[in-house]
Amino acid sequence: MENTLIPLLFYSISACITPGPNNIMLTASGANFGFLKTIPHMFGILGGMVGLFALTAGGLNLIFEQIPVLQTILKFAGACYLLYLAWMIATAGKMNGEIKTDSKPFTFIQAALFQFLNPKALIMGVTAMSAFTLTGDDYLYSALIVILVFAIVCLPSISVWVGFGVGIGRFLSNDLHRQVFNWSMGLLTAATVILILQ
Repeated sequence: MENTLIPLLFYSISACITPGPNNIMLTASGANFGFLKTIPHMFGILGGMVGLFALTAGGLNLIFEQIPVLQTILKFAGACYLLYLAWMIATAGKMNGEIKTDSKPFTFIQAALFQFLNPKALIMGVTAMSAFTLTGDDYLYSALIVILVFAIVCLPSISVWVGFGVGIGRFLSNDLHRQVFNWSMGLLTAATVILILQ
């Protein structure tokens, strides 16, 4: 396991900090609601990711191999949900200096459950468990190490995106700027669907 720890660390950093649905949504949330109101969203991502990785370690990837259509169904469900989220992001935020009453940041539960439909998270989990776990008696130990490394790396990585959003939010002083930003983030979220369905 020691031989794979450094590659695992680099993989987890690159997987968690690169753009994807979570990080785009966190940027939009940081810009529209601020850092503190985005914390439940951040911890929901962390909790959902740990749960997803634990299920993957427990054999979710084997189920996908046995029933490939299940992964396809999850991929399309995730794509549909991402389009819905893209719309919510595009139409979120402040209007005339006030937060729209129907516009709210993700809750812990919403963010955690989203990980099970998030194709990037599914791919991260399957890849990490396939590439960085050991076989035989060391499997459980190595799977726990993979989950622990991702859990440690996740929060600082996604915090960068929330901070980026908060910084951008300071420049969104009028409704037009905020609407342009929200529509841009919504379109970027929708664009991830194209990558998912390829």
